Amino acid sequence: MGFLLRFLVALVVVFASYNPEGVSFYHWVRGGGGSAPLKAFAGVVLLIAWIFLLKSARSSLGTLGVLLAAAFFGTLLWLVLSFAHVSVQGARAVTYLVGVALAGVLSIGLVWSKFRQKVTGQVEVD
Repeated sequence: MGFLLRFLVALVVVFASYNPEGVSFYHWVRGGGGSAPLKAFAGVVLLIAWIFLLKSARSSLGTLGVLLAAAFFGTLLWLVLSFAHVSVQGARAVTYLVGVALAGVLSIGLVWSKFRQKVTGQVEVD
């Protein structure tokens, strides 16, 4: 259950930043109009969330682990695209799959220390 919650948090951060539906921070800022202080505040909140997720993943997995997790989800994405016959011209579906893969990497980074502790009995301390 803990992994699913962390995965959902990562999904929210990734798709709040950018999604193909046009309802994201990127589209909101690019569209103009609206309250500049509100956009700045939302941008800072998203930046904090991204930094937290990225630093947690790097701290937990290490640089090599992050690269391996990215390779795992990248090849899984490639496998899904090849077997599901998703058209690469359909950028919308590919964007969603890449967003889910990115959230997967970030959420693995959030739970890896806990998983390693349960499997090996070793506690990680920073």
